[in-house]
Amino acid sequence: MNKEQNRNRIIIRTSVIGIAANILLAAFKAVIGITANSIAIVMDAVNNISDAASSVITIIGTKLAGKEPDKKHPFGYGRIEYLSAMIISVIVLYAGITAFVESVKKIIHPETPDYSIVSLVVVGVAVLVKIVLGSYVKKVGTKVNSDSLINSGDDAVLDSVISASTLAAAVVYLIFQISLEAWLGAIIAVVIIKAGLDMLKDTLSKILGERVDAELARDIKATVSGFEEVNGVYDLVMHNYGPDSYNGSVHIEVPDTLSADDLDKLLRKIQMKVYKDHNVILTAIGVYSYNTQDPVAVAAREKVSKLVTGVPGVIQMHGFYIDKAEKTIRFDFVVSFEAEDRSAVYREVCERVQKEYPDHTLQIAMDTDFSEDA
Repeated sequence: MNKEQNRNRIIIRTSVIGIAANILLAAFKAVIGITANSIAIVMDAVNNISDAASSVITIIGTKLAGKEPDKKHPFGYGRIEYLSAMIISVIVLYAGITAFVESVKKIIHPETPDYSIVSLVVVGVAVLVKIVLGSYVKKVGTKVNSDSLINSGDDAVLDSVISASTLAAAVVYLIFQISLEAWLGAIIAVVIIKAGLDMLKDTLSKILGERVDAELARDIKATVSGFEEVNGVYDLVMHNYGPDSYNGSVHIEVPDTLSADDLDKLLRKIQMKVYKDHNVILTAIGVYSYNTQDPVAVAAREKVSKLVTGVPGVIQMHGFYIDKAEKTIRFDFVVSFEAEDRSAVYREVCERVQKEYPDHTLQIAMDTDFSEDA
């Protein structure tokens, strides 16, 4: 069994446990809520049903995401896990809105609850079960990097707070004869709605495409920099095709003395090493060459580097090469996302270098380093 298959097996097993626990809790709470005429407990039961449905969606999403790449989807189906996490968020959101509507109806037309010792004990047990279940599911989700499980775990922990609130409301009624049922149901609904919106926001952010994890970016750059011929590593771009599934590209700077054969061997070694150590496929490695045999060119590189990096907003310069015969200077420089006007930064860089080398043609590219925080 490979790593991906083992991950899927763990997700499915955890989801099945969640389904079983939530169905049992929902059944007990529904019976108690209807018997005790408690809208808060009934809404809590509905929330458990939504949790069970979420676990079913997690299983389906995991199964679909594990499909092998094909002609239509050559990068695989891993992103389906993000879609399943989004569906879970929508279910939680819908459950919260439904609960809020029902609670408002009970506020307008209040009913007197009728609690029993048995009902209170069952709700108390449900609180403990949800705390344990939520902690377990979230821990597993974090371990296997499953957003669906993490969302389900967070929701379960939230459920324990909700159940504890219904228990507190029951105690208040038994002691003071004050019914907080409908109002508590509305508060619970608002909390559920907020949780659903937060989950949806986080999942949509990942679908849109987030910056690669800073630690992973640093590790990959360190691996590539470890090759003796590599003088610098730049422009690392990573595309996410599901949890722990990345394709990417990078630029490296190498001396101008490498032959095509030497360069080919180096690129293949880098690709194999990055895949072995980080499970990342480098689909492309761009190459910058730098002058090594001409002292004048080396000095020009240092001079231009100081000019460029002296402009506010510039993070680094790379890929410098000067061709004295054709009188051209080429290099790339990276501008931070924090720069107020990236175009103004570009113009200032060009002006500074052109002023220093008025008789040279400039070939300057402004880059965005998608892992600049790394």
